[in-house]
Amino acid sequence: MSNSLTVGVVQQPAWPDKARSIAASEAGIRAAVSQGAQLVLLQELHATHYFCQYEDPALFDLAEPLDGPTGQHLAELAKELDIVLVGSLFEKRAAGLYHNTAVVYDRAKGRVGQYRKMHIPDDPAFYEKFYFTPGDADDSRKQGFTPIDTSVGRLGVLVCWDQWYPEAARLMALSGAELLLYPTAIGWDPNDDDAEKNRQKDAWTIIQRSHGVANGLPVVVANRVGFEPDHSNVGDGIAFWGGSFVCGPQGELLAHAGEDTQQLVVSIDMARSESTRQIWPYLRDRRIDAYGDLTRRYRD
Repeated sequence: MSNSLTVGVVQQPAWPDKARSIAASEAGIRAAVSQGAQLVLLQELHATHYFCQYEDPALFDLAEPLDGPTGQHLAELAKELDIVLVGSLFEKRAAGLYHNTAVVYDRAKGRVGQYRKMHIPDDPAFYEKFYFTPGDADDSRKQGFTPIDTSVGRLGVLVCWDQWYPEAARLMALSGAELLLYPTAIGWDPNDDDAEKNRQKDAWTIIQRSHGVANGLPVVVANRVGFEPDHSNVGDGIAFWGGSFVCGPQGELLAHAGEDTQQLVVSIDMARSESTRQIWPYLRDRRIDAYGDLTRRYRD
């Protein structure tokens, strides 16, 4: 791959109306491409509101097959604009089997791979276990923590809650990922005070930058913005904090968004990953003979 890769990140609000949400995504994609983006990352579940704030079987009707209308539209955009595009789908894989899936489209090739979210949260206002089945952990079938090869490089695509797990980033790096990408949807409980809000957002930014440091890889993160109410009227809604960013292989911030609708476009020097790993050779010094207990839940 060339030394320089221009990446775009689309940070947007989203609504229950798919047409409106997808139109906002398309506008952001086109704006990023107009500034030279070759790879564009969209946020988690960008085609709808974040419906996981409550449990409602009727919302399964939002799900689509991988090559349903939303997937076809994203594939057409990637082809028209001659880019690699990473979108996010509420995937209907089979009757009663649904995933939170990041999908990669490569120029005229169409869909070249997908990653089904592996870590699924179940917390107040984030009731994802009701809707999503975890991805299959089967590397032989290019599932689980397996990078996706594209014309701009090998992409280690993970989704939101995966961002808190160093094991996921490490396994992508050990499989030759050249970038780590995180489409995400995270925000504040409106009842949290400012100190707690700052702690949460700082932790979210730090953990993902640390994956770049620990693996010597650039990291690209897309988050949504805007207040979304809890339509069940049980909770108080979520204020999505934005803060999308791109960092280099030492965690250095290359671009950082605020809390409004925005497109980040920045060039990444891809050669720096190798030079960084040469002076900070974490992969060389790993004690793989001593890590066996990492496959246990807890060392009682």
